[in-house]
Amino acid sequence: MNNSLCYSFSPFSILSPSHLSPPLSFPSAADIISTVEFNHTGELLATGDKGGRVVIFQREPECKTEPYSQGEYNVYSTFQSHEPEFDYLKSLEIEEKINKIRWLPQQNAAHFLLSTNDKTIKLWKVSERDKRPEGYNLKDEEGRIKDLSTVTSLQVPVLKPMDLMVEVSPRRVFANAHTYHVNSISVNSDHETYMSADDLRINLWHLGITDRSFNIVDIKPVNMEDLTEVITAAEFHPHHCNLLVYSSSKGTLRLCDMREAALCDKHSKLFEEPEDPSNRSFFSEIISSVSDVKFSHSGRYLLTRDYLTAKVWDLNMENKPLEIYQVHDYLRSKLCSLYENDCIFDKFECAWNGSDSVIMTGAYNNFFRMFDRNTKRDVTLEASRESSKPRAVLKPRRVCQGGKRRKDDISVDSLDFTKKILHTAWHPTENIIAIAATNNLYIFQDKFN
Repeated sequence: MNNSLCYSFSPFSILSPSHLSPPLSFPSAADIISTVEFNHTGELLATGDKGGRVVIFQREPECKTEPYSQGEYNVYSTFQSHEPEFDYLKSLEIEEKINKIRWLPQQNAAHFLLSTNDKTIKLWKVSERDKRPEGYNLKDEEGRIKDLSTVTSLQVPVLKPMDLMVEVSPRRVFANAHTYHVNSISVNSDHETYMSADDLRINLWHLGITDRSFNIVDIKPVNMEDLTEVITAAEFHPHHCNLLVYSSSKGTLRLCDMREAALCDKHSKLFEEPEDPSNRSFFSEIISSVSDVKFSHSGRYLLTRDYLTAKVWDLNMENKPLEIYQVHDYLRSKLCSLYENDCIFDKFECAWNGSDSVIMTGAYNNFFRMFDRNTKRDVTLEASRESSKPRAVLKPRRVCQGGKRRKDDISVDSLDFTKKILHTAWHPTENIIAIAATNNLYIFQDKFN
């Protein structure tokens, strides 16, 4: 058992999803991973990158000779989801970068996922084919139409086995509904609708209708000079299809009930922590901006991440968070230099484990943090090839601000701010986590005794 948490994570996969190439000292911008998402069973894991590509990994079956070993994740399919575009009316380039991926609950043998860049959301179907039809009456083996005069008899087409082929096909394209950059998509628990959020608006879509959506939140002021905040993230409640939450750059959370009104501009609940005037500084508003919000699997709690902290909110308590966790409080004295190099605007994501007892979020120097809500223990782990030998248990890392240093401690002044863990995901039921570090994907599992 780990001396900091009840999990002893060890790596079993260190992958470079983009082109599956060996690690580069300076990866191209297109190869940088921009989102990571497990599907509802955890058997598939999708990554999106800044080059518009989506790579899907599939978990291999457990080895029969080693019943206690977990199946590793290997590449299942790779496809180009988005291409760069140009808006001629606004003289604006639209990047191909994948902002979010969301899986739909599986209804049949095929899998479906939504992917979005700044403007356009696409629905993809991922299916397998291991048989091919042969013996057509009106077509030859290459698919060309036969001369009808040569057809003298009829035959029954048969299905012949073939090598397994994974086919990815676009089924829907949801476009032209967002003026600003899409930062969130979330599939509703009714499995029929989903929402997409940009800086000022949230739209509700039906998965089968592409030419129209319903605007359910609009915070755009009549005069843009009066703009004081923007929407930073949004998510549907996991069980109640009428409830959604969205966060703002002011650090507030608004819970909306779609049963109350068609336009949810008036929230049902406002979650806001009163600011301590003694801690007020030039950076207060920037570091209080919420970069990610996630409902717990139970639907009772909200997990949010701002620049320095992760917070757990109870849906029944609006005036203050239930729990506050310091992610990297040692950076508080370095906010000025972090502002100058734009790191203070980094948007870190957060994740729950399957039982809602542990939360995870990223930090700098390729560190990621875990907090056990029951024991109040926390641990800092590192995602790097040097410290992540396969099957070896990850060693806890510690950052010191000065004074007495232990042997393996890292000084806050030696942290590498170009290495940052922004995107993380936790398997829905097991202790398997996926960590995106620049152009590499690290997959860790709880150590088996």
